[in-house]
Amino acid sequence: MVYVIAQPCVDVKDKACLEECPIDCIYEGVRSLYINPDECVDCGACEPVCPTNAIFYADDLPAEYAEYAEINAEFFADLGTPGGASRLGPVDKDHPTIAALPPQN
Repeated sequence: MVYVIAQPCVDVKDKACLEECPIDCIYEGVRSLYINPDECVDCGACEPVCPTNAIFYADDLPAEYAEYAEINAEFFADLGTPGGASRLGPVDKDHPTIAALPPQN
């Protein structure tokens, strides 16, 4: 299992998790951050530093955020496994579900 970023991150993108992630698997979309499930090693370093409590271990996702495991995985459908977010930089897209959300702030 991996960690997942859920709805509380949308339109916030605090990025404290980016600094904590030792393997650079948290990518920045337009409105949200996403964890690459193929790169995440389940270290959990990102979860306690998230100020919006948007990061969950996939098995512990609250029911209202269950779809976010799939959303995070699908975000990487065309990106694949780039091998590090800092190398790729911000991505000029979001998952369609995130893009369709009304402003969150």
